[in-house]
Amino acid sequence: EKWKSHRKILTPAFHFKILEQFIDTFQSNSTILVNKLKKEVGKISTDIYPYINLCTLDIICETAMGTSIYAQEHSDSEYVRSVKAICRIVMDRMFNPFLQNSFFYIFTEQYRTENKSVRILHDVTNSVIKRKQQELENHIHAQSAELESLGVKRRLAFLDLLLEEKRKNQTLSDLDIREEVDNFTFAGHDTTASGISFTLFCLGENPEVQEAAVNELQEIFQDDQFRSITLRDLQDMKYMEAVIKETLRLYPSIPFYGREIKEDVEYDGTIFPKGLGVFFLAYGVHRDPELFPEPEEFLPERFFSENAAGRHPFGYIPFSAGPRNCIGQRYGMLEMKSVLANVLRNFEILPANPKHNLEIVSESILKSANGIRVQLRKRESFKH
Repeated sequence: EKWKSHRKILTPAFHFKILEQFIDTFQSNSTILVNKLKKEVGKISTDIYPYINLCTLDIICETAMGTSIYAQEHSDSEYVRSVKAICRIVMDRMFNPFLQNSFFYIFTEQYRTENKSVRILHDVTNSVIKRKQQELENHIHAQSAELESLGVKRRLAFLDLLLEEKRKNQTLSDLDIREEVDNFTFAGHDTTASGISFTLFCLGENPEVQEAAVNELQEIFQDDQFRSITLRDLQDMKYMEAVIKETLRLYPSIPFYGREIKEDVEYDGTIFPKGLGVFFLAYGVHRDPELFPEPEEFLPERFFSENAAGRHPFGYIPFSAGPRNCIGQRYGMLEMKSVLANVLRNFEILPANPKHNLEIVSESILKSANGIRVQLRKRESFKH
């Protein structure tokens, strides 16, 4: 199948040696985020999701395509507006039967907006691909080991790997490459934005957890509170990882998954026939008290290795599971840790005033209809 061959090509792009070269991109873009958030210090309520969303869009475009779109600096740019428009239209069509009918849809304003937005996004992606192909052709005789010193930087591995594969084996068309780049862009920014934003909300609601997370950062950074983060630092953030995992338990970025049954399955006396489409509700599984006692409580220690041992492997599925699980989950975890660490080194997160009650909506990405609001306070120097 097409996805199997593409998955095999893409998997090496998520090796830790490749991911390490994205750390600088995480750092530079989260530094911009911190500077933007400084303007919110002192306010009693700030919706952090729009800020985080632009940051993760910057990060995914830079790591997937190797080009900066400066979404945080130019949030009203044509590219950013087009990304938002496509996301909105996808949601409209998912939940509006009228728009699902192709005959009626082509007469709607959404259809015209979609065509315009797709054209803008494809123009950008195509121009980047063309430029990268030219760079590769200009250095066609270079050894792969030398690629790091060329315009084609190894840290841009997502697109570079696809172009290298096309040059060597001709297994990918230009359309295939553009589709994969688009997949990275759309799958990789809303999901991490959701995870980061809900984590910050949970930290504001659970000050003792936030204190423990900051204590871990103090141990890692010592007297150099604001130095750049390294891969080793991220690997040492064990408690932060547990905090993120517990957030994704309560608020999984992808709340449900669809699968097709490949053979007849009997469950609880009922036969589910081969070919049947089924949905798995991660949001519900994660709140099963048999899997997670006191499921509504925010308890990161659930994910300490000694406590997670013996848990059903499919009882926790924020990145799906099986052959079609999220290929970018290690990338996503490193990105979320990096952004969260930079935010926490600069700000104390407090509950919004008045208290903000999330209005969870289950779209393709889990969101809060009324925003994700917290209060930001400047963090003083780490205490020793």
